[in-house]
Amino acid sequence: MAILTRGQFASIAQSKAGQTRLRGVVNETRMFSKTTSKTSIFLSHSHSDKDVIEQAKIFFENLSIRIYVDWADQTMPESPNGTTATKIKSQIINGNDKFVLLATNNAVSSKWCNWEVGIADPFKLHSKKIALLPLADNSGAWYGNEYLQIYPSIERSSIDTNLYYVKYPDGTLESLSTWLNR
Repeated sequence: MAILTRGQFASIAQSKAGQTRLRGVVNETRMFSKTTSKTSIFLSHSHSDKDVIEQAKIFFENLSIRIYVDWADQTMPESPNGTTATKIKSQIINGNDKFVLLATNNAVSSKWCNWEVGIADPFKLHSKKIALLPLADNSGAWYGNEYLQIYPSIERSSIDTNLYYVKYPDGTLESLSTWLNR
């Protein structure tokens, strides 16, 4: 099992996008994923990593999964406030089936991402509906906090780089496809 680097993740997304050129951001249209999947993911992320969001959108949509990104929600206030927090909390608890932290070094140090993980934990951990997608920087460095070790992580197979698994803290594995569709 291997944690992906940002560069590897960008290459994966570009290969899944096919002839479509990645723009680097999704914000222009302020739209959610458009797939018709019944399963949806609240994608927690650092706003400093907006360049990776389009890649994550393509990655999950190719698995027929919808994603929710807070700043793409047209009902969100332009500047974060109490209404923002209330809407995000509602989306984590009731609005989406799964919770995935796009766990970059920026996200790990973000107060919003840590708060979102804290909201998701009691509602998603017991039912195995929370996971991290750790992305190391291109040198391979990833500075995850110790408490993140209690959560499953999405990792790529080191044998077949087209296969992805959810690795649980006890070392057991589940295919990403099974986890997403459960």
